[in-house]
Amino acid sequence: MIPEPDGGARRTRRTQWVAGSAVALALLFAGAATVASARDDGPDPTGAARITVPSAESADAGFARDMAVHHQQAVEMSFIVRDRTKDEEVRRLAYDIAQTQANQRGMLLGWLDLWELPKVAPEGQRPMGWMSSDGGGHAGHDMAGMPGSAAGSGALMPGMATRAELERLGTLDGRRAEVFYLQLMSDHHRGGVAMAEGCAELCTVPAERRLARGMVEAQRSELDLMADLLAARGAKPRP
Repeated sequence: MIPEPDGGARRTRRTQWVAGSAVALALLFAGAATVASARDDGPDPTGAARITVPSAESADAGFARDMAVHHQQAVEMSFIVRDRTKDEEVRRLAYDIAQTQANQRGMLLGWLDLWELPKVAPEGQRPMGWMSSDGGGHAGHDMAGMPGSAAGSGALMPGMATRAELERLGTLDGRRAEVFYLQLMSDHHRGGVAMAEGCAELCTVPAERRLARGMVEAQRSELDLMADLLAARGAKPRP
């Protein structure tokens, strides 16, 4: 027979259960607040929750779809360079970018699920069309002139690396891998900053606009860091 725990043990077990339940409830409420912030404009005069869901053609949906794809490539490039160099500075930067952008990508895809919107663009809408003068966006955010924006470049969106560039990165080692990664990621961040600035102006969901503004600030800071890392290696960002 298993001996019955004494009163002290029972109290300790009960205390641990209560503490664990409190943590679980706190996480649940925090998650609910995040979800609500992406849908809820606050109560209407009758006291009922007023839900605003953007359309599939909106800047909110377009940014969520396109930035999720954009972020996925940044994660991929960061994992590639992690295995091609032993330099701690570059590996630390790659880890930070991969972690941050994987988390943000999850938020963007989660919002699309919450809004019950497709994760692919509507037929006829090209990537980043939501922010261009001919795609429902604002003319001031056209992506012409960004890295990878030329017709036939092979890049899915401005700033993104081509498949050939990713394959080349996977063949390099040491300093050459570091320099090429930093150049590709600088291009990538320039495209990402332009996209996030577009959402900060055009998106209507407050939580998404806050995320976009945070992306602009963080990626500009990383652009400065990458320029310094390139200079230390006798290189510079691509024009």
